[in-house]
Amino acid sequence: MRLTPMGLLFRGRLIPCAVGRGGIRPDKREGDGATPVGRHRIVGLLYRPDRLARPAAWARPILPGDLWCDASGHPDYNQPVRVPFGPSHEAMRRPDPLYDIVLVTDWNHPHAVAGAGSAIFLHQWRRPGFPTAGCIAMARRDLIWLAGAIRPGEALAVPALPRWPARRRQARPGKD
Repeated sequence: MRLTPMGLLFRGRLIPCAVGRGGIRPDKREGDGATPVGRHRIVGLLYRPDRLARPAAWARPILPGDLWCDASGHPDYNQPVRVPFGPSHEAMRRPDPLYDIVLVTDWNHPHAVAGAGSAIFLHQWRRPGFPTAGCIAMARRDLIWLAGAIRPGEALAVPALPRWPARRRQARPGKD
């Protein structure tokens, strides 16, 4: 799987996507909103069982109380945690559909370096082309297809692209 100026290329399919509001950077830091350059592995697949069917046999459900620690310097930094949890975190079970399916990369995970940035996920976008906080986002239908096709350990190549995107495809009316 490779990020290109036109989208995410996987098994001959080009998936329109969005990246971080901070662009694509080789020097990713916590809070910069950037998508990190590099070769990342897909190490997890999470899904909301109350909203959709299990997308692949290796998928794990996102349950009430599931969080992700984004407190740089905390021993659980860039790790899944559960409530109650006081340090800074992100709820994985969101009221919106952004995390209904989440592919987890190995960016700064599982042995996180403080300040290097937490959780780079592949998840559903808010709307076509809307930037993320550093993750890669795409349409729900494309994410469902990807979750069913990808295997644990597959690589995601994010090259240093001079600008993002080079050209944006227009969304079709009535599509997400």
